[in-house]
Amino acid sequence: MKIVICGISGFVGSALKKHFTARGDDLLSLSVRSDVSVESIAQKLEGCDVLINLAGANILGRWTSSYKNVLRQSRLETTDKLTKALKHATNPPKVLLNASAVGIYDNFHKHDEGSQHFENDFLSTLVQEWEKTAMSASAIDVRVCLLRFGVVYGKGGGAMAKMLPPFKLGLGGKMGSGDQMISWIHLDDLVRIFAFLIDHPSLYGLFNATSPHPLSNADQTEMMGTILHRPTFMDMPSWLVKLIFGEGSSVILDSKEVYPTRLLEAGFRFNYPTFEEAMKEIVTI
Repeated sequence: MKIVICGISGFVGSALKKHFTARGDDLLSLSVRSDVSVESIAQKLEGCDVLINLAGANILGRWTSSYKNVLRQSRLETTDKLTKALKHATNPPKVLLNASAVGIYDNFHKHDEGSQHFENDFLSTLVQEWEKTAMSASAIDVRVCLLRFGVVYGKGGGAMAKMLPPFKLGLGGKMGSGDQMISWIHLDDLVRIFAFLIDHPSLYGLFNATSPHPLSNADQTEMMGTILHRPTFMDMPSWLVKLIFGEGSSVILDSKEVYPTRLLEAGFRFNYPTFEEAMKEIVTI
């Protein structure tokens, strides 16, 4: 197959490139800058089978007004250009796999893909607009799959690259109360989900790209300490997290308990369903 990836240089994109290249697919990198026209994007999409959109600035940071604009532009404007290019192309890809986020959900319920309990904040609103923009491609019979990512853990990058160094030094600890639920996924399973959705043409719509076993921040902290044989008493209180990240602290302190019901029902099987299994693989040299 001929697969186009927007955001191929990132942590997830690099892993997808490696996976699909290994199985013999043709990979094409696509950059959607502000000065790139819809027409030129459409030309690059001609004759391709699949479009994967991973574009989006890092959500973890201090959400100043200017950075909020970056978060919106990198997701909404890029996705809008891609969907318009799909409509403009004569022979466009028939499948769009678009990244999304579990940040759409509220902090008080357990969520599968049928949940309509959305949070009333900046991130949730952004994700809802992002998904709506991507789904507009379905109007031209493009099969759209929206993958709501949990926290992505893997070797050599992502969230774990920031978490491991202090834990290895014995400076790890829970964030805030530690009661908040973390919905996460191993990078290997996330890559396999993309391939699974491509290879099963009857699947479309929303999919929670999360492990079937979310866990609390306190349990995750304890497990990391046990596996690394390090103490985990350097807790960071909520007020300090908020002082550092401001409104962006919600990414760390909010509770998201999310389950991949549709993937499990479709027959997908996780290689790393539990955090313990994932963590042991990540720290293995």
